[in-house]
Parts: sequence; structure tokens; C-alpha cells
Amino acid sequence: MKYLSVKLLCISLLLFAFNSVQAKITLPSVFTDNMVLQQKTEAAVWGHADPGKTVNITNTWSKKKYSTQADKEGNWKIKVSTPVYGGPYIMTISDGEPTVLKNILIGDVWVCSGQSNMEMPLAGWGKINNYQKELEQAKYPNIRLLQAVHVTSDLPLENAQVSNGGWQPCTPEFVGEFSATAYFFAREVYNKTGIPIGLIHSSWGGTVAEAWTSKNTLVNLPDFAEAVSKIGSNGMNQEQQLNVWKKAIQQGDAGYKEGKPIWLAKSLDVSTWKTISLPAFVEQSVLPDFDGVVYFRKKIIIPESWSGKAVKVSLGTIDDNDITYFDGEKIGETEGYNIARNYMIAPEKMSAGEHELAIRVFDGGGGGGIYGEKNILALTSSNNERISLDGDWKYNVGLDLKQVGPAPLSSQSPNRPSVLFNAMINPFIQFNIRGVIWYQGESNSSRANQYRELFPSLIKDWRQHWKLGDFPFYFVQLANYARGEGDALSWPELRNAQLSTLSLPNTAMAVSIDIGNPDDVHPKNKQEVGRRLALIALAKTYRQKIPYSGPLLESHVVKGSEIILNFKFADGGLKIKEGNELIGFTIAGQDQIFYPAKASIKGTQIVISSPDVPVPIAVRYGWSNNPGCNLYNGAGLPASPFRTDKWQDSTYGKK
Repeated sequence: MKYLSVKLLCISLLLFAFNSVQAKITLPSVFTDNMVLQQKTEAAVWGHADPGKTVNITNTWSKKKYSTQADKEGNWKIKVSTPVYGGPYIMTISDGEPTVLKNILIGDVWVCSGQSNMEMPLAGWGKINNYQKELEQAKYPNIRLLQAVHVTSDLPLENAQVSNGGWQPCTPEFVGEFSATAYFFAREVYNKTGIPIGLIHSSWGGTVAEAWTSKNTLVNLPDFAEAVSKIGSNGMNQEQQLNVWKKAIQQGDAGYKEGKPIWLAKSLDVSTWKTISLPAFVEQSVLPDFDGVVYFRKKIIIPESWSGKAVKVSLGTIDDNDITYFDGEKIGETEGYNIARNYMIAPEKMSAGEHELAIRVFDGGGGGGIYGEKNILALTSSNNERISLDGDWKYNVGLDLKQVGPAPLSSQSPNRPSVLFNAMINPFIQFNIRGVIWYQGESNSSRANQYRELFPSLIKDWRQHWKLGDFPFYFVQLANYARGEGDALSWPELRNAQLSTLSLPNTAMAVSIDIGNPDDVHPKNKQEVGRRLALIALAKTYRQKIPYSGPLLESHVVKGSEIILNFKFADGGLKIKEGNELIGFTIAGQDQIFYPAKASIKGTQIVISSPDVPVPIAVRYGWSNNPGCNLYNGAGLPASPFRTDKWQDSTYGKK
């Protein structure tokens, strides 16, 4: 009897194993309910089944039945004809056990990628202009959202990790954490065309363009060939380097002594510390061109009514990482520039009288500090009383990152060549799309000259992988940013690299030189960014006869002491938007020294001169990080910054 029981158990286990092998088909994450399939095309549908199994596809937009057989590894792919836009439809995929995908729309699919200005959500850490109203009104069931999760990979992946279980309709519930730029682009296109829009949002803040480019392309670019060849070959060594770097930071941090954070201790003498008004970026206020560790401290008077009550500490957004103490005890620690800080102080720690908040902030690059909207820094008691933390804080520098240098790239870093293409783009390249919108460049600005080759290579790389020809690739030129000049030419040189990329077919650029924020690398007017991208798509992709570009320099000629500039996209003539005179133009002679220039409009031409340059050679426009520019066309679109010279970039040779 015992033998029979064991035998029956073995048979049951074998049957379970057999049934597990005979599981129903599996689909990549891009195929879910609510998805959008590209209209008027042969849309690829693929997945896994048991080897040799017959896979059938039927749908409710046609009577055709599609069939194929899974190969010996279980892979299968079927191309399904899609009609002109419409829906909703149902698609059934079966290997004997059906998988039914519902509420499918046929329309246009756009991939939306780049770094933080593409990633910046409507709400969340983004809080774009009028975000609460925009969120309430974001009810567009015919716009569908697919959000890729941040993942890196040393090798190309077949499947992407996505949020929210896959495609979701555009509703306040799902769009709040979605790309604002992508949403406003889709809203404008949908409202003007009625075509359902699918948005595949796959971006990552602070990332470089080479991370989004495949190994196949990078191995042919001398600046990246060696680095990309090492991906995946020395991960342990990289981690060891990163640990050494982190240890060097703590050892060099004046706020630490024998491994203890003495500048976060209770009742520290800060009489020699300087004062800063928060919220603010330290680079834009008290520490220009600074990366590293800064400590902030503030004394707070707690009223009697708060005694014994829990208190929430709201610190807005901190760039990049923080450790926060209250009266010498840690109450929170967060890594990541795009995460709101909300910490709790336990009731037993709260008493009437004087207390202290102390915060250690580490900034590894770009803007750093405790920043956000006014009145966002606060203490809130459990009885809903509030104390603002805006205003004066004491601060002191613990470490200037120049002492230890930038972080070595870890094996998990998203800024390694090809690793984001592998994980966040490659999984989608079989999925038919209409085009791409792109917003990136800030993280490559210090190597702007290199971007002149890298960015066009990325575009050609994606087009080669998708195998859909020269599909539309529309991108945003970097906005104005940073009052202090610092590395004054890197951003204009990056903008010029973007401008030169227009030489590629079926590309276009949304100029944003007038809608940035000199104090915030993440300007909040994403409505206009999305609208300008949509104007491009409506004109170039959807063939509507509308202006879509501001003036672009077409040619120039030197005549005596003047330089005459000719422009295309001067629809409705060239205009001065604000003021009575054109600003932002500079002129230079053989000595390559630029002087402010007088500029006057004559039809679609501008005449440039300066008494300081009797024999001019070159003109530049908008040539600084945060230029004053007021040249527009009759459609109200700004001119792109430009240069007429080909003198060597300040970033030439930087790798």
C-alpha cells in the first residue's frame, strides 16, 4: 500500500510537470488589453508556445485567420494586417487554449524616449504648470499609455518590464506619473486628427545618448568602441571601484569623523556656517559649478499644541541623495533626485521648544540642493497645523567632488554604452510604430562636439533595427538654462549639434530656447513643448498645411561691414516678439572675438553689423546657456540658435 501511494504520487508529479510544459502561449509585455496597433500595416505579433505547436490569431476587424507553427525553441511570429484607424477590437491568440486581448485600438504608435525632461511626469516629481487642472482634464480613452520600467542589461532583451500591467487608457489615474511631454504631444495630435494614439514611454532621467544606442553602432564609433566592448566583462571590478569611491567620499567628508556624521549631531555650533535661502539649487545660489556634499541645518520652534503628536517632514525634492536627522537621530534617507521626501517624526520625539533639522545632501552632477515650489518645505502635525521651513538655513560644504572625481560606472549604471537600448528599446523593435519623439542632450552637453556624430548615429541605429525605413524622428532642442555661464559654450554647442542633425531625412526639431527656466533644468511648461512637437507631426506626418518650425538659418553672405542672413520657415515674415530691437546676435572678425551686434529685419533677411567689427566674418545667435532671444516668425515660433562659423568647439576632443 505504501508502495502504491508513492507510485501514485510520482505519477501525479509527472502529470503536473507535463501540464506545466503544456502551458498556454506567453506574450511579450507590449501585447495586453487596451493596446494600440499601428494602422495600415503588417503588424508583427509574436510570443512563445510549446515547440511545434500551431498558433492561430483571429480578430474582430477582419475575417482572416492567421496561423503559424512555433519553432523548436517555442518562438513564433505572425504578421497581421491592420486597417485604417478605429476600434475598439478584440484579438484572440490560441495554441488550443485562447488568450483574448480586448479593447484594442488601431491608430498610430509613437515611441517617446530620452532623459529627465521627457520622463518628467504631469504630477509626481514633475508637477508641471497647472498640473492639478491638467490631471483632472486628462480623460482621453483613445490615447493609450505604455510605461517602461527602468532596467539595464548588458545584452539585448526580448521583453521589457512595464508598469500598470501593460497598456492603459489615458485617465487621471494613469497619466499622473506618465511623461508630460508625450501626453501633450498625443493630446494635440489626437484633437487635430481623431486618430487613436499609442504612446510607448521609455526614458530615464540623467542618461546619456550612448546608453540608448546599440552595440552594433557604437563599435564603429572610435570614442565608444572600447567601452562598449567591455560591457558585461568586468562587473565585479567595477563594483569594487564604486565601493572604493564611496569610501573616499566619506573619508573626505568634513561632516564625518571616525565614520560618524558629526555635522548631523544634536546641538552643533554652526556660528561659522553660511546662510542659504531654501528651496534652491546650490549652483544657482551660493555654490556655482559645485558637485559634492553639502550639509543644511535649521532651528525650529515647536508649539505646545504639537507635544506628543506625530509630525510629517516635507522636504520637496532633493538632488541627488539625502540623509535627514531630527535632533541628532535619523528620520529618513533617500537616493534619487526625482523622489519627494516625506519623513515622519514619532510622537514621543515631539515636545514644545527648540529643535533642529539637519540634512546631508550629496549631488553627483548637474543641479543639486533642496529645491521645489515655494512653501513646499514644511512640518505638518497630526492635528494639521503647519510650520513652513522655507527661508534661511545654515549650510556648510562637506566635500567638493573634485577632490575624489566622478563616480566610476558600476555594472548597474544606466550610463554605460548600449545598456538602455538593450533593456528598454530592443524589446519593442518588432512592434510597428509611426515614429519617435525624443528629448535628451543635457547629460551629453560637456561632450557636445562628440554629439554631432553620436546623435545622428543613434537615429540611424534605431531605424536600422526597426526596419521601417526612415520613420519620423522628432526631437526637442535644449531649452535655456543656468544664469551663470560656467561652462558657457557646452549647451549652445549641444544645441548646434542637434540643429546639424536635421540633415538626416524625416527629422525635425522643436525649439524651446524661450520656454526654459534659468533656475531649473526641468522647466514646467511641458504643454508648449508637446504642442511644438505635435505641430511638427501634424505638418510632416499628417500632412496638414500648418507652420511647424521657427526660422532656421539657410545661408549668409558678407557684404562689406555687414553680414546678411537668409532664413527658411519665415512664415508670415520675421518678427520681434518682445521689445523694439532684436537681441541675442553677436558678430566676430578674424580674431574670433564676438561682440554684441545690431540686427535689423528686411523681409526674410536679417542684416548684422557692429562698429567693433569693421570686417566681419561670423555671426552667432543665442550662443550662451541662457540667452536672451526674441526672433520669431509670423506663426509665433522661435528661431533656433545658430552659428555661421565652423571654428573649433570648446568641447572638441572631450570624451
